[in-house]
Amino acid sequence: MAHKNEAAANINQPRKFRLTPLNFATAGFFALATYIFINGAKITGSPYEHWSTTIGWIFILFAVVVSLLDIIFRNFFTETKKLWVIELSFITLVAVIFFLVK
Repeated sequence: MAHKNEAAANINQPRKFRLTPLNFATAGFFALATYIFINGAKITGSPYEHWSTTIGWIFILFAVVVSLLDIIFRNFFTETKKLWVIELSFITLVAVIFFLVK
């Protein structure tokens, strides 16, 4: 019975917006996609004329996936400190895998 009263009390409280590392990653991917759509993709000075739009859409896809992962992590970890540790560990793991594959 007490659980129902706590749940009813939580419904009326406004939810706090929490900044997390994956929020910053999502914003970064959207910024990169916007930059590529405006200026085109260039690596070592030579432009990718036919691939710029595709690369921009890939960054938008990355942003959507990272945003969904952020939502999933928020549902599993309610404490902000624990959420930061988990998300930073996830970003580090992805970076290490990226550099190992590269």
